[in-house]
Amino acid sequence: MSEPTIAQKSPFVLPMKVGSYYFCTCGRSKGQPFCDGSHKGSAFAPKKVDITEDKTVAWCGCKHSKNGAFCDGSHAKLS
Repeated sequence: MSEPTIAQKSPFVLPMKVGSYYFCTCGRSKGQPFCDGSHKGSAFAPKKVDITEDKTVAWCGCKHSKNGAFCDGSHAKLS
């Protein structure tokens, strides 16, 4: 599996508290947008993201963002 699975074609917009989170990069996690270990046996690994202030975050749902774990609108260009 060289391409991630598209979890959804829109961001996961969530209120986040200060802390460290592990973003799912494979798209197979049942706990989107966060890693649940579903990547095991693949070339994918979770991406650690540190949130330094309480805020609303638009996490990438399509797993194709050029902005890491954060939505950059790439989902609008996917077929």
